[in-house]
Amino acid sequence: MTARRALFLDKDGVINVNHGYVCTPERTDFIDGIFELCRAATRRGFLNVAVTNQAGIGRGYYSESDFGTYMDWVRAQFRQRGAQLDAVYYCPHHPEHGVGEYLRDCECRKPKPGMLLNAQRDLDLDLTRCVLVGDSVSDLEAGRAAAVRDCIQVRVVQPAGASAGLDAGGVQQALRALARTD
Repeated sequence: MTARRALFLDKDGVINVNHGYVCTPERTDFIDGIFELCRAATRRGFLNVAVTNQAGIGRGYYSESDFGTYMDWVRAQFRQRGAQLDAVYYCPHHPEHGVGEYLRDCECRKPKPGMLLNAQRDLDLDLTRCVLVGDSVSDLEAGRAAAVRDCIQVRVVQPAGASAGLDAGGVQQALRALARTD
């Protein structure tokens, strides 16, 4: 059996507008283009996998249970729009500002590749055939450390009076990466 492919997506800044510690439906503004990108990935046989640092858990702003409930809601929103989010990996730790058990320097917090390597193991992925889309350098560093084939940095753009969306160049780059068959 051939290992599978995934489109890895950062959450804050790629799936939703990063308002800082977004963990409730009321604070969630999905970024224009994310559902279309995920539908395209699914059509090409990719799993859609969120990989996200969640320092809000580590800092005590919300619990892992709160985050799990929130991500169930996010996944339902994807389904309502004809897209899917197949898996969610998160790091609840923070090396400096974590509280209690969350205060630690771990292998899962980006820019380290732990979340991607866990997804590889759990989902039977060939990382050399995967694509990562992130908005920060730490996203790209994690992808490169895990030998993800294509690591693409996108920007969120918001013209006056319009919804926030992914920059067209980044989306096009991601679509080209998904279309590669090697």
